[in-house]
Amino acid sequence: MTSAISTASAPWLALRAQADDAARSEELASALAAMLPAGPVELHDLGAGTGGMTRWLAPRLGGPQQWMLHDGDAGILDHLDLRSVVDDAGRPVAVRTVVEHLGELRPDAFRGAAGVTASALLDVLTREEAERIVAACLAAGVPALFALSVTGEVVLGPPDAADPAIGEAFNDHQRRAADGRRMLGPDAVTVLASLFADAGWHVRRESTPWRLGPADAGLIGQWLDGWVGAAVAQRPELAAEAAAYLARRRSQAADGALRVIVQHEDVLVWPR
Repeated sequence: MTSAISTASAPWLALRAQADDAARSEELASALAAMLPAGPVELHDLGAGTGGMTRWLAPRLGGPQQWMLHDGDAGILDHLDLRSVVDDAGRPVAVRTVVEHLGELRPDAFRGAAGVTASALLDVLTREEAERIVAACLAAGVPALFALSVTGEVVLGPPDAADPAIGEAFNDHQRRAADGRRMLGPDAVTVLASLFADAGWHVRRESTPWRLGPADAGLIGQWLDGWVGAAVAQRPELAAEAAAYLARRRSQAADGALRVIVQHEDVLVWPR
């Protein structure tokens, strides 16, 4: 079975956009920019969603730029609005979209590209899908920047005795097999980095955590619901404990007392 690249709704992507942009690695973006040839350049973004990666990255790269946005969900691409996006010289970027599934990604998918990007994607891939992306990057011989992959590390303050059980169950849920697919979950960055390293490529990783506080109450609330809900889906025996836990955490968030760090990593790879 093939898998749709997109795994999130447009409202969720809009809610998390500010936290995503604050977390992304400026250093790796600058390093990618230095690797690109003089324009015009073509860039491919996988799991493009509503275009968050393009909006953030395009102004940090030279141009003129042509973006090819890949997503398995045709509906989410309807929410794209990149008319105001420009390159580092203020020139508008050109955008094309491709609806496709990673199970169908061809080895020559990035032919003619100058670079490849993805954001919040790796953890929902299977190993086979990750291998397809790596093979296409190797064939094209171009750098790739994979942003905001969850690592499974979450720190909430104040701490709660139920934090470890909820976190472990959530991470197991992220690694679950569903519809014939076993997702990489929090192991994704390590798997991808190893695949590129084994191929002889350079790999550079940067920590890119969300750091959420009282100003992020809406995002915290939605994230908490998803985090705890996935934990219970994985371990139904946690249901009663999780309900009480969620009530405590919601109360703390409403009082402005809750802080959350959700760890991610950005990964830049390029050929030797």
